[in-house]
Amino acid sequence: MTRTFDHLVAEAETVSVDGWDFSWLDGRATEQRPSWGYQRLLGERLARVRSVLDIQTGGGEVLAGAGPLPPLTAATESWPPNIDRATRLLHPLGAVVVADADEPPLPFGAEAFELVTSRHPVTIWWEEIARVLTPGGTYFSQQVGPASVFELVEYFLGPQPEEVRRARHPDDAVADAKKAGLEVVDLRSERLRTEFHDIGAVIYFLRKVIWMVPGFTVGQYRDRLRELHERIEREGPFVAHTARFLIEARKTD
Repeated sequence: MTRTFDHLVAEAETVSVDGWDFSWLDGRATEQRPSWGYQRLLGERLARVRSVLDIQTGGGEVLAGAGPLPPLTAATESWPPNIDRATRLLHPLGAVVVADADEPPLPFGAEAFELVTSRHPVTIWWEEIARVLTPGGTYFSQQVGPASVFELVEYFLGPQPEEVRRARHPDDAVADAKKAGLEVVDLRSERLRTEFHDIGAVIYFLRKVIWMVPGFTVGQYRDRLRELHERIEREGPFVAHTARFLIEARKTD
């Protein structure tokens, strides 16, 4: 039986969005994954070092699932529900989780880590990353690229200016890394198909990824949500495209 708009809204508005696990969307939304396999590549790098810092770890799910952790493993996170979740998940694996505001400086001494990682960081403080890396150490990260899921963003916010659409461009990341004294040794980019199969999936996504439509609430956008629900019911899944890039940079001195 087709669920009503009100039922889908009520369900998606009340489900927990703690952590960085999107399994609630199974069967309700699909996202094509980058071909490189970030978690697998992360696991290979973890096996080669004795110290790692994972910045903006979320609920710790990606780091925990990458394989055995080095003897010295630390992770930072700013959102209190995620700090608790990451602590419960990572402490038994030997990692320490540090509450951090995601603003400079990082709460660690210089040259403390052979590897610094982050998956989908909101902000990237390149000079701080370079500071905490050992000479020869590397930064390894999968990041959100420009105009990611902007079909959905612009459905709610309207057309965005070019400078907003271009934000988070991998060319800028390369320039910032070089400015901080890092040598970029790998850079890959892809645009990937994403489908939302019901309005509940849209609401959950926007509640969880809060920077896509800043200040999103069901109450504020209820009319647009209803219109989108009717469109999905009539035409099928709402299609958007995510932008992802992989960057690896080495500290040369």
